[in-house]
Amino acid sequence: MLAVADSRKAKRYNIAEHGAVGDGTTLNTKAIQAVIDECAQNGGGTIVIPKGVFLSGAIFLKPGVNIELQQDGVLKGSTNIEDYPKGTTRIEGHFEPWRSALINGDKVDHLTISGKGTLDGSGEPFWKLFYSRRGADHKTTNLNVERPRLVFIQNSHDVKISGINFLNSGFWNLHLYRNRDVTVDNCRFQAPNGAVPDNHAPSSDGIDVDSSQGITISNCYFSVGDDDIALKGSKGPFALDDKDSPPVEHIHIFNCVFEAGGGVVTCGSEATIVRDVKINHCTARNTNVLRLKLRPDTPQQYEDISLTDITMEGSATLVNVAPWTQYFDLKGQAPPKSMIRNISISNVKGSGASLGMLKGNPGTDFGSFIIKNVDLQLKNPNFIPVNFDGFKLENVVVNGKQMSSEAPAATPAKQ
Repeated sequence: MLAVADSRKAKRYNIAEHGAVGDGTTLNTKAIQAVIDECAQNGGGTIVIPKGVFLSGAIFLKPGVNIELQQDGVLKGSTNIEDYPKGTTRIEGHFEPWRSALINGDKVDHLTISGKGTLDGSGEPFWKLFYSRRGADHKTTNLNVERPRLVFIQNSHDVKISGINFLNSGFWNLHLYRNRDVTVDNCRFQAPNGAVPDNHAPSSDGIDVDSSQGITISNCYFSVGDDDIALKGSKGPFALDDKDSPPVEHIHIFNCVFEAGGGVVTCGSEATIVRDVKINHCTARNTNVLRLKLRPDTPQQYEDISLTDITMEGSATLVNVAPWTQYFDLKGQAPPKSMIRNISISNVKGSGASLGMLKGNPGTDFGSFIIKNVDLQLKNPNFIPVNFDGFKLENVVVNGKQMSSEAPAATPAKQ
């Protein structure tokens, strides 16, 4: 059986030899999809995207079909939203009609997406449209303006994504829904993160881990306009009854650099149970290190999260644990209870903006939350956590002074 699997993987289909044109202007959606279909019909193999800029709308992978983006090979997303068919899909913690991604995979076990090439979402027109509509109506939400993701993989096991440059996605870069055992290694996630709206990509999350387990992210670089890595699930007062949203668990993130974004790891905006998350040996430059979004309408349980060997630089903030009130809806129900426990942050060095904030909703119960072995130079040394028994500062030195969890500073940290 192993020999058969290896033989299938060895079959290679260069899209330029099957009708695709890498001139940056020819729309190659049909040609690339035809190659994928042929590869699948012939027992599987690898679709090769060679040097060149291959413009395309949404393509749909099939079991046994892998993708290799060679050096200077670019799969560039069309700026015509109609090139991304609409269908019922997972988005922001629920299902609704939404545009497909540039690359889509469903039940594609053992998928490999590799190489040194680029997935370019051509996101600027989509960002400008969003800001234009929000400028006309401040109630405009993310889902009011259709924008394609770069990659959406769901219901799959044993997926490996390596070496790829994710660039200028119209919406989320890499969305992983209900997957198990996924490795993302040596990838770059980049989108503008400057002034709004002139130089900022809204909702350009790096990786969204949605209702998935056994995810390893290593040796990656993030500089995006929203959350760097977001751990997501469901939302609303009945979220724990959502059978489509199993816990996010067994997540390992290491050896990554986070240049800019909303947080090295963010739990939320929609999430229920997130547990067993390990982050180590990472650098955070202009982002939060740990961000927990606490929805007042969702029963949330964030537990067993550890961060160690973290270097802070630039305007980085250590923790941002706070209510997240954007678009919440209690649906006539009483505010739910939430739990945060067994959080550990240790061995942190460098410099940044502040330690941040730590507070919950009225229905939030805090267990153990320990920050230890920290030596930082901060622009704002003040930090007031919510008062709970499980909070401890151990050997935390800020600007050369030891901090105490029993007697924190008297003014809150500026964000």
